[in-house]
Amino acid sequence: MPRPFLLALFTAAALGAAPLHAVEQPSAVPDTAATAAANGPGAIERYQPRFGRARPVVAVVGDNRGTELTDFVIPYSVLRRADVAEVLTVSTQPGPLQMMPGLRIAPDMAIAQFDERYPDGADYVIVPAVVHYADPLLPKWVAAQAAQGATVVSICDGVLVLAASGIMQGRRGTGHWATDGLRKDSYPGTRWLDNARYVADGKVVSSAGISAALPVSVALVEAIAGTGRATALAADMAAGDWSPAHDSAPFRPRFGVNLAAHATRFTNPVLHRKDRLAVPVADGVDELALALTVDAWSRTGRSKAYAVSDSDAPVRTLHGLTVLPEAAGAAPDRLLAAETVPPGKVFVRLLDNIAQAYGKLTAQRVALDFEYPAIP
Repeated sequence: MPRPFLLALFTAAALGAAPLHAVEQPSAVPDTAATAAANGPGAIERYQPRFGRARPVVAVVGDNRGTELTDFVIPYSVLRRADVAEVLTVSTQPGPLQMMPGLRIAPDMAIAQFDERYPDGADYVIVPAVVHYADPLLPKWVAAQAAQGATVVSICDGVLVLAASGIMQGRRGTGHWATDGLRKDSYPGTRWLDNARYVADGKVVSSAGISAALPVSVALVEAIAGTGRATALAADMAAGDWSPAHDSAPFRPRFGVNLAAHATRFTNPVLHRKDRLAVPVADGVDELALALTVDAWSRTGRSKAYAVSDSDAPVRTLHGLTVLPEAAGAAPDRLLAAETVPPGKVFVRLLDNIAQAYGKLTAQRVALDFEYPAIP
C-alpha cells in the first residue's frame, strides 16, 4: 500500500484515533472462531469461458493519481509469465499511472476505452491499493464489472476500493494488517478475516499485505489453467506454496517484539537525509524485480529509488509493461540493479541488502510493511 497512507494508518492505530474514513454501513457481521472455521478463506472458483473468448480477459486497473507499485506489477507479471490470459493495464483516466512509492507506467488504455473494447466486461479485474480509494470513479467501475460477472481480485488494500464499491457487503475478506481497524469500523457489513493470505468468497477475492500478491496470483493461474500449470509456474518462479495459510499477528506492533522496527517509520525520515538510488532500465528489464527493488528501497525512509535511462523514451519490460523512466540527470548517491534471482527469492535478497545498507531494524520495518514473513 502507499507508504504515506500506511504511515497515517499506523499513527491512527497507535494513538487510538478515529478511523480515517467512515461511511454508513449495516451492522457488523459476527466473526466468531466457529464461524471463521466454517467459512475460511476458500478456493478461487475455476474459470468458466464466457462470450466465446479463447482466453479470459484480465484488467489490472490503477488510479492515475497514486497506485501501489508492487500490488499492480506482481499480478500483471505473474499472469503474463503464465501466458494463460489476455492481460491489460487499465487506468481511471487517460495518461500515465503514478505509482507509489515510485515509477510511472503508461497503461494500455483507460477504463472508458476498455468499456468500448469489451462491452461485455472483463473476466477478471485486479485492483491494487490506491491512494484515493473512496473517489467514486474506480469503485463504480469495479461494481459495474462485478455486475457483468467479472471475478474481482483485490491486492492488499485494494480491498478498500471493493468495500467502497459495495461488493464486499455480506462477504468475507481481508487486507493489509495495518488497516484492520479501519476496515472493521468503516465496513462492518463485511466479515474481515485475519490469518489468511487471500480470501475467496464467490467471485470476490481479497488478499492480505503486499507480499500476498505473489501467492494469490499463482492461485489465479491455477483457477484459470489448472494445478499443473500453477505448479510449474511456481517452481519456475521459486514462489513456493500458494495456499491461503498465513499468520498476521507477527506484523502488528508489539512491545519487545517488533516495536523498535516499527519506530524507524518515524525516526528514519527525521534523522537521515534520503539517498537518491537510481535503477538503470532498458527494454527487457524484469518488471517484477524492478517494482520490488524500487518499492522496497523507497520504503526504508532512508532512500528514494527511481528508474533512469539514457533518454526519457518509454521502456518495454520483459513481459510488455511500459515504464516511463527519468532521463539521467544529477548523479545519484548509488546505482541499484534490479534483482535477477527468481521472483520468489527477490524479497529475501532485497531485505538482506537493505539490512547491510541501513541496518537490521530498517530491513525488518520494510518486511513488516510488505507483510513478508522472512524477517532478515
